[in-house]
Amino acid sequence: MAVTAALVAALLPALPATAASSASRDEILAGWTQPTAESTAAWLAARRDQARWDAYRFDWSSDVCSRAPDVPAGFDFGDACRHHDFGYRNYRADLARHKDRLDEVFRADLRRVCDRRHMLAQPFCNGIAFTYYESVRFLPRP
Repeated sequence: MAVTAALVAALLPALPATAASSASRDEILAGWTQPTAESTAAWLAARRDQARWDAYRFDWSSDVCSRAPDVPAGFDFGDACRHHDFGYRNYRADLARHKDRLDEVFRADLRRVCDRRHMLAQPFCNGIAFTYYESVRFLPRP
């Protein structure tokens, strides 16, 4: 399965892009945009060493959480927003086909932020996270 191969390639961010050249840009992108902790960890590692991935011409730009706070009530949603922006920007030409999955990745990333918080803070965090998710879920399709 292509996604499995992409996930394997994506989970090896320590390899330079030349070593991962057998994986296509689409495979790597698909591996980095799945709603799993492993996919997000691989994307974060690659983001920290973007130069290794220059050959793939990924768009790493982000406006973080757009018009919403990046750290509402002390919950740092910055990386979740950056990951979501990464998916939208790199699937720009075919966003309509990938939007639901990218929004689900965003939801999963936000939930992981909340899951790391104290049990008493989780419901409040999840309420804010749900609001963030709903705000992108209902954006018009391109």
